[in-house]
Formats: sequence, C-alpha cells, structure tokens
Amino acid sequence: MIIEIKQDAEKRMRRSVETLNDELSRMRTGRAHTSLIEHISVDYYGNPTPLNQLSNIAVEDSRMLSVTPWDKSSIPAVEKAILNADLGLNPITAGTIIRVPLPALTEERRKEYVRMVKHEAENARVAIRNIRRDANQHTKQLLKEKKISEDEERRAEESIQQLTDKYIADIDKILEQKEKDLMEV
Repeated sequence: MIIEIKQDAEKRMRRSVETLNDELSRMRTGRAHTSLIEHISVDYYGNPTPLNQLSNIAVEDSRMLSVTPWDKSSIPAVEKAILNADLGLNPITAGTIIRVPLPALTEERRKEYVRMVKHEAENARVAIRNIRRDANQHTKQLLKEKKISEDEERRAEESIQQLTDKYIADIDKILEQKEKDLMEV
C-alpha cells in the first residue's frame, strides 16, 4: 500500500516537472525554435486546429521561423492566428511560405520573462507540495485504519519528503537554466 502511494506521488511529481518544462519551452529565449508557435490555434474551416497539424514549421536561422501550410488556402488564417497569438510576432507572407521574424528581446522584456518563469516554477513547486500533502494524508489514513504501524508511516513520510526534495531541486535547476538562457544576449 505504501509503495503504491509513493509510486503514485512520484509519477504525479514527474508529470508536474514535465509540465513545467513544456510551459517553459514555449517562452522565447531570443533564439528561434518551433515550439514557440506550434501550439497556436488556427481557425481552419471553423475548427480550432494547432498550427503544427496544418503546416510544416522550420527554423531558418536564429531569428527566423518559416511556416509552410499544406493547404495554400489556409495561409491567411495561419497569418491571422500568428498575429493574434499575442506573442509580439509579425508574420510576412512570401508566396506559399510565411516567415516569422523574431525581434530581439529588450532588457525590460527579458526581465519580464524571468518573472514569468519564476512564477511558473513556483506553481510547479506548489503542485509538488500538494502531491506530498496528498500522499502524507493517505499514509495517515492507513495508520488511522490500523493497516500500517507508526514506524511505517514515519518512514513513508520521510521517503515522500525525499521525493519532494528531489523534484523541487529539479525545478530549481530548470529555472536556473531558463533564467540563464533568457538573460543571455
């Protein structure tokens, strides 16, 4: 029973860290990468469709993305979706290719991104702590139902705390790396 609680907690903690990584990959660091725009929803024949399902997205150079829609009639919708995504990007259509130049990040914008990254990291830490709380409540419930001893409960809480410390340290490493990437000119 305790093993299942620990395994469930670890799986949920790992998922929280993966979610943080996914969220941070969508934030600009000054270099072009496809994850910046691939999640943008395009109104394609009345259905919101992710951009990466409608087109080929490629990195041309460090400050330029190119989007090549498979359906040429969707070019205006793709261009409009990129403009309306509130990413500060201005797509340029050149025939069948949409080029998306990435403007250089200002110092002020970099600091704003760092604040946003710290906020996301804190949300992930809170999620990890909530998972720890849930797991500890399950072990306390088992103790109350006399299914485990007090020693087993204490050992379980210690191992759950070790898991929590490990995943919070992972979050801190991710945060530190992202901050370094953002402040790099």
